[in-house]
Amino acid sequence: MQSQLSKKQRANIVLRELKKYVPSSKTILEFSNHWELLVAVMLSAQTTDKQVNVVTRTLFKKYPDLRHYLNAKASEFEKDISSVNYFRSKAKHLLVTAELLHNRFNGLIPKTAKELMTLPGVGRKTALVVLGNAHGIVEGIAVDTHVERLSRLFGLSAEKSVEKMEKELRECIPKREWFHFTNRMIAYGRAYCPARCLHDSCPIYNIIKKTGAVFT
Repeated sequence: MQSQLSKKQRANIVLRELKKYVPSSKTILEFSNHWELLVAVMLSAQTTDKQVNVVTRTLFKKYPDLRHYLNAKASEFEKDISSVNYFRSKAKHLLVTAELLHNRFNGLIPKTAKELMTLPGVGRKTALVVLGNAHGIVEGIAVDTHVERLSRLFGLSAEKSVEKMEKELRECIPKREWFHFTNRMIAYGRAYCPARCLHDSCPIYNIIKKTGAVFT
């Protein structure tokens, strides 16, 4: 069921409430430079940010800069990140990425999603998150599992594909809010509306539901 509110009106309600419940749009991933950010985001796929932070606190001390990854032994590096999901493939991707950054990009993190996505293990979502947090560059809306789930719940999109959902979200959310929207939706989902929660305990859902603007 949909209300007669436009998508932009529903989006404005969500944006307003997100700012109340999640004042800061800063990522909770811990990093001190752009390379560490990329490492953390790549490790975060199918793994909680909290667990990634546990791993990187030790990892970043052992490998303080890009050069140390170039000399890392694959088997040892796998052990260093073994507590994250899919650690073997992530280890391979990270070590190859370190080489590519060193050889192709002078050790610097690219400033376009297109270039970032040439790196192994870096999809559009990862690229957009890195661009926004590293360079303040916004090329789109990163649709992770929280953004996807809550966008449906709040009636912002009923699309099943991530690509189509991003397109729909970009049409109803002002570009100046794209980056903040993603980070706030992720934080809100974790704190107030986890995947298995009873939606009636979700503050924004209850507000949206009063308008009838929720897909069911």
